[in-house]
Amino acid sequence: MLPRVVAGTRRRRVLRLHPAQAVVFGFASAVLVGTALLALPISAADRRPTDLVDALFTAVSAVCVTGLVTLDTATHWSGFGLAVILILIQLGGLGIMVFATLIGLVIVRRVSVRSRLNTAAETDAVGSADVRRVVRGILISSLLIEAVVAVVLTARFAWGYGFDPLRAAWNGLFHAVSSFNNAGFALFSDNLIPFAADPWICLPICAAVILGGLGFPVIMQLRSEWRVPRRWTMNTRLVLVMTVMLLLGGSVYITVLEWENPATLGAYDPASRLLIGFFHSVQTRTAGFNSVDIGQMRDETWVGMDVLMFIGGGPAGTAGGIKVTTFAVLLFILLTELRGEGAVNIFGKRLSRAVHRQAIAVVLMAMGAVMAATIALMLVTGYPFDRVLFEAVSAFGTVGLSTGITYELPPAAEIILSALMFLGRIGPLTLGSALALRPRRILYELPKERPAIG
Repeated sequence: MLPRVVAGTRRRRVLRLHPAQAVVFGFASAVLVGTALLALPISAADRRPTDLVDALFTAVSAVCVTGLVTLDTATHWSGFGLAVILILIQLGGLGIMVFATLIGLVIVRRVSVRSRLNTAAETDAVGSADVRRVVRGILISSLLIEAVVAVVLTARFAWGYGFDPLRAAWNGLFHAVSSFNNAGFALFSDNLIPFAADPWICLPICAAVILGGLGFPVIMQLRSEWRVPRRWTMNTRLVLVMTVMLLLGGSVYITVLEWENPATLGAYDPASRLLIGFFHSVQTRTAGFNSVDIGQMRDETWVGMDVLMFIGGGPAGTAGGIKVTTFAVLLFILLTELRGEGAVNIFGKRLSRAVHRQAIAVVLMAMGAVMAATIALMLVTGYPFDRVLFEAVSAFGTVGLSTGITYELPPAAEIILSALMFLGRIGPLTLGSALALRPRRILYELPKERPAIG
């Protein structure tokens, strides 16, 4: 009987996945299923099997809500293939929020009572008994936003561009889901370039991208307590403040640098230039739509967009990147050091030192992954550093913007970018949960010594 007991115990241990492992397993499973479906002849418009590497790349891009493509979405895929991509986008966007919420609940449940109360007070976390309410809130909020944007886009496609009702509804639905989930997939070969000067197309998409990028915790708190800012958590305040700052700063940066560029903003009237500049600032928040040719932008513009894409959006949402809260924490740490203060204070509250280490760990891991991928891509493609770096940052930040080299990448480069998209989607989340769920208790302290810094 002992061997059976041991075997049963081992089997139960295998089945009990760490929350971080569950996230990886869930996303990997969705990618494998999506790859298999997209490789079928029925998924292609010409009814021929799609190359396995291209199918894998598209599935990873959809599940990780990135938007980078090696095949023309508008012409290569059949209606069935586009439906598969849309489902993968929805699962990838909603799944990450659900997993993030469940991991938060696991954290609250597993730590001590005192730590549980502190965590609930600082993050406005809900009790573990409210899982159903939380998941229901995620679904309702997401579907409601997507529905409103879909209606607006459908009406514009039908009345402004003469699309028949069915085509208008399909385009409205697809782009609404793609925008809220920050995916960047479009049903036009040149993305949204035909609608660059149309605010009725661009602004609803921007609104969906911004809301999806705020993160579910922020959306839920704003929905219930938007009239009482004093009750907002530090997370909500950081996300809102940093989002506004980055959106405005990015808009000014892109608009000023590209104002006279005849290949981008320079071809439009002043009002349209402002719209296009704001639109692309929003897209760097990990959405990935483009209304002008990114490959024709100035090198200096690419550098600024690299920074915006690397930062990304809010945590526990549909955006990628290191997250605006991580960037804000590092910014406040810097300000504290410059002022010579002993503790990092944000909005009248002291920041836990554990958060310092987590933020630094996430940023260093992200920088290492991007630079390693950039070097690997340069070796296998031969493209210059600026274009390859832009592609790598876009993949890690799950953005989907490209300077135009994605279609020409060899299979080895597609696999590298696929791995980078996957890591970018789950990396910060799994690292953060692992750091929070596995505190190492040390019963002693070593002597202090200070090395020279700087």
